[in-house]
Amino acid sequence: MRYDLVIFDNDGVLVDSEPIANTILAAYLSELGHPTTYDDSLRDYMGAAVHHVHDLVRERTGRQLPHDFDETLHARTFASFERELQPIKGASNVLETLVTAGVPYCVASSGSHERIRVGHRRTGLDEWFEEEWIFSSEDVGRGKPAPDLFLHAARTMGVEPARCVVVEDSPRGVQAAVAAGMDVYGYTAMTPGDRLPGATGHFTDMTELPHLLL
Repeated sequence: MRYDLVIFDNDGVLVDSEPIANTILAAYLSELGHPTTYDDSLRDYMGAAVHHVHDLVRERTGRQLPHDFDETLHARTFASFERELQPIKGASNVLETLVTAGVPYCVASSGSHERIRVGHRRTGLDEWFEEEWIFSSEDVGRGKPAPDLFLHAARTMGVEPARCVVVEDSPRGVQAAVAAGMDVYGYTAMTPGDRLPGATGHFTDMTELPHLLL
């Protein structure tokens, strides 16, 4: 099937941010008295918007995170991005292939608009994305696994959900795509395929992706 729109997740799919972001999140939560390992963070928060961190901590402990939690977390994360962040190997080649084939694409991320832009500037992926091709859970209020973000991206780009395909690496993202009525390919570089049930297919290397999309 040739799709009319490819919707990319950002963290872990376009930019190699998950190891950095989850290391920082685990350390910060532990610092605040909520012991969290790196693996805990990947399991509980990968692919989720930051409000999910607040919700889960409150549910588990009955305590609120500090009012400046988001601001501090973002500052620490962005500082590390500026020093360390790299693109996912082969991501720019996939985008170039889609441009050459005339297939529209966009990014739809649980991260904030600022986080997306910081990551794209640092990795050079900003040259591949117009402003109107960038969507964040900030735009819809509910992050993944709700389908709202993907449906919003498809509607804004003028494409029916059934003609869209999503590229994801988190269980929440795959669930959101399935709920939106879209095909979804799971990238298994960090998340095993058996943790991405419902995916249309899986791939382990970006060189495989164009054959699935075109």
